Amino acid sequence: MSDTKLPPALTSPRTRALALCGALVAALFGVAAFVPLPYTLTFPGVTADTLGSYQDRPVLTITGAPVRTPRGQLRMVTISATNPGERNTFWRSLQAWFDEDEAVRPTETVYPQGDPAKAEEVTAQQMTESQDAATAAALSYLGLSPAQVKVKVDLGDIGGPSAGQMLALGIIDKLAGDGKGGDLTGGLTVAGTGTIDDQGVVGPVGGVPLKTQAAARDGATVFLLPKDECADAKVNTPAGLRLVPVGTLAESVSALEALHAGGPVATC
Repeated sequence: MSDTKLPPALTSPRTRALALCGALVAALFGVAAFVPLPYTLTFPGVTADTLGSYQDRPVLTITGAPVRTPRGQLRMVTISATNPGERNTFWRSLQAWFDEDEAVRPTETVYPQGDPAKAEEVTAQQMTESQDAATAAALSYLGLSPAQVKVKVDLGDIGGPSAGQMLALGIIDKLAGDGKGGDLTGGLTVAGTGTIDDQGVVGPVGGVPLKTQAAARDGATVFLLPKDECADAKVNTPAGLRLVPVGTLAESVSALEALHAGGPVATC
């Protein structure tokens, strides 16, 4: 039997107390790693071409004026989120924090009062208002009367206000193109985001770093975004995606025409 003795420092009451505290802290971290947290994970969602169809139905149906069949695409983009009841632990949230294709947000900012039904009601109303504003802004830009030209928008169950800019551009491209017999996109796949009001002012929406990922995934080479969100958009910008900041619908149209003609275009 060995008579080797441990150093006094390793057997002192202080050392034993520190060891016990360390074990308790480790246990607490172990438990915390698996306890659900009040956070929701968000990630790149679907995109939809406002010049084409979504879920086998045309996104834009226009009556009361001749309609073109443009080349190219004008894709609105979305963000998807985990359900409020889904178990997002500390470790899962930490993984998302370091993943450029995911983001962590307080659940209450994604689902009001933690209620998916309430969230759907809010985003559906926002989409309706966005459609009306996009139609008003586009027709005003073209000098057309809403009493004469009717626009129906069908994006299935997609909600929220962030499709406004791309819906307005889709209406303009279908009705007038670039105004010179060509397409507004010049045949490019253009994606973008931004609210719009009936005066054509483009506003911020949030979540741009995830939306650029969705845009690049679905083939876009140009991304139109509100000017105020350039800094956010430059976080993990996908290779080959050109960020074009705009403040109004007129600026968006001018930027697309310049891209088509090879002229100078602002970038983030």
